[in-house]
Amino acid sequence: MNPQNGAPAAPPTQPQNFGHGAPQGYSFQYSACNGRRKALLIGINYFGQRGQLRGCINDVKNMSGYLNSHFGYKREDMVTLTDDQHNPMSQPTKANILRAMHWLVKDARPNDSLFFHYSGHGGQTKDTDGDEDDGYDEVVYPVDFRTAGHIVDDEMHRIMVQTLQPGVRLTAIFDSCHSGSALDLPYLYSTSGVLKEPNLAKEAGQGLLGIVSSYARQDIGGMISTAGSLFKKVTQGDSVYKKNLRTKTSPADVIMWSGSKDSQTSADASIQGEATGAMSWAFITALKKNPNQSYVQLLNSIRDELQGKYNQKPQLSCSHPLNTDLLYVM
Repeated sequence: MNPQNGAPAAPPTQPQNFGHGAPQGYSFQYSACNGRRKALLIGINYFGQRGQLRGCINDVKNMSGYLNSHFGYKREDMVTLTDDQHNPMSQPTKANILRAMHWLVKDARPNDSLFFHYSGHGGQTKDTDGDEDDGYDEVVYPVDFRTAGHIVDDEMHRIMVQTLQPGVRLTAIFDSCHSGSALDLPYLYSTSGVLKEPNLAKEAGQGLLGIVSSYARQDIGGMISTAGSLFKKVTQGDSVYKKNLRTKTSPADVIMWSGSKDSQTSADASIQGEATGAMSWAFITALKKNPNQSYVQLLNSIRDELQGKYNQKPQLSCSHPLNTDLLYVM
């Protein structure tokens, strides 16, 4: 793709430094998304339950059709869990969802492109491990949540993010309420492509936060002293691997689009006579109109589709520092 004609540049192929004073050699890698493709799509209408939804199964049908026709995801490499299917293994129960999440990331190699889509009820629960700024973990509700319970963001992060190698892409779309940080990704971007500082508390707890905050405030003195103490910690055998287990950063290429901020609800809408999740619809519509957008352009395009119709503010977050001017690929 030629940058001269104004089209965004493709992602670089070599490892990228985290920067922000992260340990030497702590790097991530963008995915070229030219390897194997797998998708997991979950749509739950909660038939016959209080709070029944109408558009979630349609979202899965629309998304799977779109992935198949525009991005080359083969039907046999997609798992769809919806509560209108007769096969018990295809019901979006808690056990089936967790099993399918493990299937999605199994044997993933660099430059593979994995896709996760959830349309259903989302909510919040008290945070028990102290990794949430607002004191609440984000959760999704399987069809059997009344008996089996919900699935917490920490668990989804552990299964689908922590296990991935550098250069593996996971694109996740959460079309659910309170989903802004549903995968606990530390880097949250604004519509101008700027890193939003408040979410950086997610990133670290391990000394990186001080560095990134100083960096965001351009406080170089603070940066050096924090980096110094972190460097000491790292050189005293605090290996990147162990550190990685304790923070929410990842050397893989994990991108999440969420239908709303953590504090917001997401609309179960009716568009052109069809029940649909507003976020799922806006994502497909924005990309169909222009497949060659940068990350920040796509975030704005999605917001434009919803503008004036819905209050929700879709969010873009990432497992690593993201150059939002690069071409969006998946």
